Amino acid sequence: MRKLLIFLLTAIMVVVSACSTGKASPLNSESQKKPDNFVLVKGGTFKNTNSNYYGKNVTISGFYIGKYEVTQKEWIEVMGSNPSQFKGDNLPVEMVTWYDCVEYCNKRSIKEGLKPYYNIDKNKKDPNNKRDPSFENDLDNIKWTVTINTGANGYRLPTEAEWEYAAGGGQKSKSYTYSGSTNVDEVAWYWRNAGDTNLTGFWSWPMIEKNHDKTKPVGGKKPNELGLYDMSGNVREWCWDWYGDLKTNVTDPKGSSSGYGRVWKGGGWIGADFCCEPSYRGSLAANGTGPDQGFRVCRGR
Repeated sequence: MRKLLIFLLTAIMVVVSACSTGKASPLNSESQKKPDNFVLVKGGTFKNTNSNYYGKNVTISGFYIGKYEVTQKEWIEVMGSNPSQFKGDNLPVEMVTWYDCVEYCNKRSIKEGLKPYYNIDKNKKDPNNKRDPSFENDLDNIKWTVTINTGANGYRLPTEAEWEYAAGGGQKSKSYTYSGSTNVDEVAWYWRNAGDTNLTGFWSWPMIEKNHDKTKPVGGKKPNELGLYDMSGNVREWCWDWYGDLKTNVTDPKGSSSGYGRVWKGGGWIGADFCCEPSYRGSLAANGTGPDQGFRVCRGR
């Protein structure tokens, strides 16, 4: 009995020692740190020659990004409701505003024990949120002040530069026209192929509607060089940045300090093929929505 007791005490001491040094604990391995359904994007300069940032000496730090667009199942688990026009667990969530998305990021972070990435002040109007001069009235009547919680490890929206870097293949880029191919139909759901039959001719909403075009389950097309799906087509994806000035956004990876809308990237099932090119920039008021407007999330390493 005494020998057995000594053996058990020795075994316990070995386990405790291993855990305290971190050398034998599986929790310290990279595979344990990597979030589920996320891809590690290694940092560096832009290799994709079609990128707005190519040759601009912009360096991106490494980060994790969702392999897929945020699905309706993921959204419901965090937010408790589903705003989407086209319903399905594995369909990308849509009809979400930029404000909805930053709230989702914080709530998901809290749910998973992470530090929320955003400070959201719903009572203070953001002076950096300008009125779009092309419209008589201000489109955004919300204008929450949203700032970054420096050092937080929670979920967040990608910056425009990060999104374009990842969509373009990062350090593995083959300079494809679209995210993962030079053939848009291989990688994207867009207006021509997102319905009952493949459409031809010029873009036409009545034709799209008659063809029953809609979102498709995530991951149904070919991935890009990093293993990311649907970064061309399916739904447009919100980014953190103000739309601002292209020159400013390209020369400074942090983007413009103010603007009159937030950037979306990647095109969607309603849009044309050129919208599916990673270099294409779209803008929408932060309170805007659409049945082709969704997002994917990032996390730091």
